[in-house]
Amino acid sequence: MTPALLVLGAGEEQVVLYREARRRGLPTIAVDMRADRPGIALADRFLKLSTTDHEAIAEALVGQEIAGVVSTAADTCLESWHRLSEHFGTPWRYPASAAAVSMDKSAFHALAASVGVPVYQWAQSHDLADLATSASGFGLPVVVKPTDASGCRGVLRVDEPSELDAALHNAAVNSPSGQVIVEKLLLGKDYTVNTFLHRGELAFALITEKHIVPGPRFLIGGHVAPADLDPVVEKALLADAHALCLAMGLTDGPANFDVIVADDGTRYVLEVGARMSGNGFPRLAHAVAGVDCVQALVSLAIGEPVELASDRSEVARLQVLTSPLEVEGELQSVGDLTAVRALPGVSDADVFATPGDVVLPFTEAGRKLGWLVVHAPTRAELDEVLATATTALNLVVTPATVLA
Repeated sequence: MTPALLVLGAGEEQVVLYREARRRGLPTIAVDMRADRPGIALADRFLKLSTTDHEAIAEALVGQEIAGVVSTAADTCLESWHRLSEHFGTPWRYPASAAAVSMDKSAFHALAASVGVPVYQWAQSHDLADLATSASGFGLPVVVKPTDASGCRGVLRVDEPSELDAALHNAAVNSPSGQVIVEKLLLGKDYTVNTFLHRGELAFALITEKHIVPGPRFLIGGHVAPADLDPVVEKALLADAHALCLAMGLTDGPANFDVIVADDGTRYVLEVGARMSGNGFPRLAHAVAGVDCVQALVSLAIGEPVELASDRSEVARLQVLTSPLEVEGELQSVGDLTAVRALPGVSDADVFATPGDVVLPFTEAGRKLGWLVVHAPTRAELDEVLATATTALNLVVTPATVLA
């Protein structure tokens, strides 16, 4: 039996992994709870299982030789990634310690403090009354989050005392463990530090400026890269990220860190996802630097040489495509994606819905409609390319028809 690449997840973010495997002629096994995910059509075998149920996955694959285990863009499967790579004895094995700090925000705060990264006020518990007391002690505004969810699910900013109880209960409902974390809101500029380590060294790094959608949910509307940073601050952020990766036992592979740089220059690292960023990040990295992070990840997983050399230096923007409505809508039109991708400066354009589909308001990361990646030599030119591509994309959503 030919060894196969085991891919945890078959959603839009994981499609790039199946495409890379196909390019190599490597069979794939897709694991996902949903049978309607786009990666399934690209896989050679599909297991309709939760990516968190590593025991059931291992049982279903008795006798199957696994070349490597991969995933991207989600924290929920990280423990399975570790356990399955250990179970099948793959060339690269995802570290348990990296999964632990990605899936438990309090564990990450402790790790950050241990390597000297600045810390801030936070409290974690399943006791919502205790957390309400802690939040009052911090002083509003605060951020309330599930400690072990991803994709901004259950995350809310709280500015008024009357909002706190509902936010705590919302976070608890969205937490698999029932644990909720409350953090003092930090003010400053938002960045993401994306790294790929190889043999303990930073083989590739890209810092992006995050565009946060206005509102209480901290949803990401897009990224611009490379970030326009003072070189001293940039060097310090990369040193922080490198130290944190090594402290969590990640000497090879990708990780991304959400960071705020305060007005006084203090660098606060909010959390880590010890995996590749979502929202089409691989396309952004390729547009900026010509680096193929997906190819590098698959090579790492199956024990082949990892290549991360940069062959260009551009400015790029990744725009998350979403419904503009605050209510359920219907997608009416999408421009010719082939024509959009052919426009000068367009690196990629993907829309996951088709005309006639019901689309939901953008209240969590999983409700994106797609993404658009553009690049240019300068930021001024980048804005022009984005405007032209957005017009050509012609993404129109209208309120869903209400049937009597």
